[in-house]
Amino acid sequence: MGEKVVADTFDLSDRHVYRKKLAQCLEGLERLLSEQRFDRPRNLMGLEIELNLAGPDGMPRMRNAEVLQRIASRDFQTELGMFNLEVNILPHRLSGRVFDQLAEELRTGLAYAHRKAAEVDAGIVMIGILPTLGQDDVVSANLSDVDRYTLLNDQMAAARGEDFVLDIEGVERLVCTSASIAPESACTSVQLHLQVTPARFSDVWNAAQAIAPVQIALGANAPFLFGKELWRESRPPLFQQATDVRPPELRNQGVRPRTWFGERWIGSAYELFEENLRYFPPLLPICDDEDPLRVLDEGGVPTLAELVLHNGTVYRWNRPVYGLADGVPHLRVENRVLPAGPTVVDVIANAAFYYGLVRALADESRPVWTRMPFEAAAENFDAACRYGIDAELLWPRPGRSGGVAKVPAVELVRDELLPLAAAGLDAWNIEPADRDLYLGVIEERCRRRVNGASWQVDTLHRALGAGLERDAALAATTRRYGELMQSGEPVHTWPVGFPAP
Repeated sequence: MGEKVVADTFDLSDRHVYRKKLAQCLEGLERLLSEQRFDRPRNLMGLEIELNLAGPDGMPRMRNAEVLQRIASRDFQTELGMFNLEVNILPHRLSGRVFDQLAEELRTGLAYAHRKAAEVDAGIVMIGILPTLGQDDVVSANLSDVDRYTLLNDQMAAARGEDFVLDIEGVERLVCTSASIAPESACTSVQLHLQVTPARFSDVWNAAQAIAPVQIALGANAPFLFGKELWRESRPPLFQQATDVRPPELRNQGVRPRTWFGERWIGSAYELFEENLRYFPPLLPICDDEDPLRVLDEGGVPTLAELVLHNGTVYRWNRPVYGLADGVPHLRVENRVLPAGPTVVDVIANAAFYYGLVRALADESRPVWTRMPFEAAAENFDAACRYGIDAELLWPRPGRSGGVAKVPAVELVRDELLPLAAAGLDAWNIEPADRDLYLGVIEERCRRRVNGASWQVDTLHRALGAGLERDAALAATTRRYGELMQSGEPVHTWPVGFPAP
């Protein structure tokens, strides 16, 4: 939801007008699809990474405005919390040495941002949830000073009508409340975009949904929240609960949460946009002057501003995106499941695995989603979040006998999915050296059963075993994580614990 939003108050008529505009936008989208007005295949991908600011002591720093002023680059933007930033990489064509190019751009940009952050006693940390965050850090006073965040918080709190409740039971249990959506700012993620044609959209989205649990299992990097050890990837339950505008009565009625995995495989992009209007009340009823149907009647292409804004307030883990580039409409699948970090190499390896595997699965003659119930994918997502690299996932049995079987995620990846990802990268014409380098990182993670979450947990327990109190151990773990992140070596090579003094 990156468009500029000016804080204001709404009356009842605003929502009525906005709902009508949303219906017009949806009709406009349907016409664009039926008239085949969308961009031709261009094999374009994009990348966004949300970041944390922490000081040399490992504690969060509420300094994003000062850091951004020093960075002075449009590639870096605010995020929800004052301790958050986001870096956006311009779209690239999926071919050749694109992954090495992305890695170099990220290294250069993040190193520069880290130097600038150091000028205000802060540094860049790529991690799913900063282990040293406390409940007092994620309050409305620490939301970034941006109108759209203030307005979104006000509208979601009003829709909720009572405090937001966090109740996550993992290795330990966390129960607390918040008067605002600020706890959502604890979640920092990687977003992978892929531009697709309308005819291709449903296959790519279904493939992305099927492998989202695998991505989480391999890339989990958020085991701690407010000092508690929870799930290996605690972002999804935190994000869902921190944005849950449903009071208990509506949850009991089966009303869907605004952050959700979904409930079925799809046949078109239109179905997702239509579902978003049918299931989710508008939070920000801000109307554009554009008449989308008139623009279409006159031969133009509408921005569908209301539809885009509303779509940005429904937090699917694989989100449909409508956009315009040079006056031509396009569709993207935005993959939002991965946590940030640990290193640039890990991020790019996760991206290479995703883009290769999505391509291969979408090309299959008997796609995985025709051989596996959606409920199995949803169950897999929960298991991957809870157990990370040690998760067991349901997956279709080989051959034509049908059915699904439970298999360790690392075995599934090594035996079946890595070869598919390699074939998919070949189909994108990725340079074989890049393919082998980054998929090799994924293979080693599986062989050693190490990812960011497992390293954090093992290192914390090493610190606790050495006699540190919990808060001191979390801070020491965060500092050590930052040191190793800066080294650039992938997480499966990191030594557990702390160097000898």
